[in-house]
Amino acid sequence: MSSTPDPPGTVDRALRTALYDTADSALDAGASLLASDPAGDAELARRGTEFVAAAWRRGWQPADVVRLVRRDLDDVHVRLAAALIRAQAPDDRARGPRWTAQLAELPEGDPPRTDRFSHATAVLELYRLLLRLPALEPLEEHTERRPGRRSDSKTLTRIRALLAKAEATGYPEEAEALTAKAQELMARHSVDEALLDAAAPDPHAPGACRIGVEPPYEQAKAVLLDAVAGANHCKAVWNEPFCFSTVVGFEADLEAVELLFTSLLVQAHTAMTRAEAAQRAGGRKRTKTFRQSFLAAYAHRIGTRLTAAAETQVGDDLLPVLATREVAVTAATDRLFPDTVTTRLRGVTDEAGWTEGAEAADRAQVRPRTRLP
Repeated sequence: MSSTPDPPGTVDRALRTALYDTADSALDAGASLLASDPAGDAELARRGTEFVAAAWRRGWQPADVVRLVRRDLDDVHVRLAAALIRAQAPDDRARGPRWTAQLAELPEGDPPRTDRFSHATAVLELYRLLLRLPALEPLEEHTERRPGRRSDSKTLTRIRALLAKAEATGYPEEAEALTAKAQELMARHSVDEALLDAAAPDPHAPGACRIGVEPPYEQAKAVLLDAVAGANHCKAVWNEPFCFSTVVGFEADLEAVELLFTSLLVQAHTAMTRAEAAQRAGGRKRTKTFRQSFLAAYAHRIGTRLTAAAETQVGDDLLPVLATREVAVTAATDRLFPDTVTTRLRGVTDEAGWTEGAEAADRAQVRPRTRLP
């Protein structure tokens, strides 16, 4: 005697109706089903954590998902996504310190209370996005660090303090001098790590992380991140559609890149705002091309300055060690991204913007430093 399978429940019917059809009418029909059946709320939330877990299997990370939801949807969807990610985390495997930090930085606060239909609509819109996430290059983070290493070392604490001062000061020369000092400490820290690796090679290195590169002026920001990465013995690969760059390098260098790029973005926008104000005071209207050209020039000159600051920390006896690490980073980048292409920077046509950006990056000269013994 054969049995007839149970008919699909409300949540199943709503998801089938709304998620595989992009029409607004399908979304409304699915939301109406969910709104009419409060008993399905727990099951709907459980399905959401399954979508989150599927995103992790496809190579996404918490910060990546939040960044994309914020770009394509609204704040209510961002809060819904954060809640789902938190709900899924206890069932997830250990992912490493960087993943843990991303969980800690998820937006706080519950979504605003609305009627059931509006809430169901927002949930289905979020699930549509999660369902359609493509596969990304998987970035495995090692959950154990080599004995004797701490990511929050005294050196990195000093670097953070210097960059915080650089961001807070209202004096451009002081900000740039503090940034140069931070880069010097980053270079020294990187060399110390290289010496440790030479004495006892780390089987887990190099690694990779993703750093958000978001509109506006994302091309110029990607160039700036590439410059910062190159000066710190890393390589950056930009993913324009999903608003991030993947930076490949050794752990200490990755941390340095994250710190410095964030600080330089703050300083660049401060300098650009000041330059625009001066242009307006002179009766000249500044445009998007001015800002794009400003940031492009800033990134170009910052790269030269940071590279010079880093090179002062490298003696001839360390060149073989760093060369070995560079080969490892290049090989790891090629494995992750075998088909990269070069993108031409667009919109750099404003001479005043280029000049102002270059001058903003040039005001602090990086003086030669004593080489490490």
